[in-house]
Amino acid sequence: YRRQHTKETRLSQFNQTDIKAMLGSYTKVLFVRDPFHRLIATFLQGMGINPSFSSFVQEVLDSGIHNSSMAWKPLVSLCRPCLIQYDYVVMFGFLRQELGHLLRRAGLPAGSLLPELTDTQVQWTYRWLSEQMFSELSAQQKKQLSRFYRWDLAAFPFSSSFLSD
Repeated sequence: YRRQHTKETRLSQFNQTDIKAMLGSYTKVLFVRDPFHRLIATFLQGMGINPSFSSFVQEVLDSGIHNSSMAWKPLVSLCRPCLIQYDYVVMFGFLRQELGHLLRRAGLPAGSLLPELTDTQVQWTYRWLSEQMFSELSAQQKKQLSRFYRWDLAAFPFSSSFLSD
């Protein structure tokens, strides 16, 4: 898009005509991740100051959707997939396969640009971590988390998520 803007400029600061022109001029790629995996990653990175995963989850639930950190805010509220027509949606856990396809579609040599990704190991590790962390939660917390992320679960194919009903 030809209009000059800084990296910090938010899309919402432009008028509808400019927004439409900008979005139409870019290839839009959305990277999505199972919301429960995002919570686990945030907890493991130390963003939650609570000693247990259950306490961390309660902190997330108590913050509410509107006051939540970007690290665990529902994706639908961050990336607006109902308003923005993304050209590609790339699922975490399938990065090697999907990034290869995306690079080929862009006319780039996929093999030489992709880092060594081991999707199978990532999926197995998160499956194991999810089982462990999910077992720490109360039935009420599980239900509340499913409700907290209900729009993400409806918008994206997280069928194997622990938060799916």
